[in-house]
Amino acid sequence: MTLILLNKPFNVLCQFTDPEGRPTLADHVKVKGVYAAGRLDYDSEGLLALTDDGKLNKRLADPKNKTPKTYWAQVEGIPDQDALQKLCRGVELKDGKTLPAKAWIIPEPPNLWPREPPIRYRAAIPTSWIELTITEGKNRQVRRMTAAVGLPTLRLIRAAIGDWKLDGLQPGEWREVEAPTSASSSSPSRARPPGRPARGGAGSAPASRTSPKGKRSPKNF
Repeated sequence: MTLILLNKPFNVLCQFTDPEGRPTLADHVKVKGVYAAGRLDYDSEGLLALTDDGKLNKRLADPKNKTPKTYWAQVEGIPDQDALQKLCRGVELKDGKTLPAKAWIIPEPPNLWPREPPIRYRAAIPTSWIELTITEGKNRQVRRMTAAVGLPTLRLIRAAIGDWKLDGLQPGEWREVEAPTSASSSSPSRARPPGRPARGGAGSAPASRTSPKGKRSPKNF
């Protein structure tokens, strides 16, 4: 069984082919037989799990399992307590009310990579960051939730899936981890070094990415 954690770049499809020629996962992951467990929108960034195991894929992707997913949302405006409480209690969307969530204001995430192209700032309107954890998977849910409380999302990054985190992965980088051993777990027991696939074609093992001696890799979460 193979399980890969990828930092999906902005404007990359969560599939391996595209008839329109847009960037896909194949541009970053050369491992054969793996598919995205769940989805992350084309214009969103961050953590994506890929596996070649159908049961694990279904377990991670099925909203009935309520796997928590944590997002960093850069929003237009400054959230007040009323907006945060609405996000936590659930907001009414066209396809129903969202389940209770966790939401709070955070500073800009440390060691955050620049987005290309960058977001569009409006000089008269400040931006801020919200960390939001949800347990369901409605279409473009986080963006619709923040818009419903008057805070349009400008940039969206998935920071964690269950206990798996970005942990220093840069856009397009991935690492292979051990698959969970229990049906309810979404946390690997050991992780292999992060990196891009080694040169040599599809199916190659990840190349190790090591830090200078005595220093740790920067953490993103």
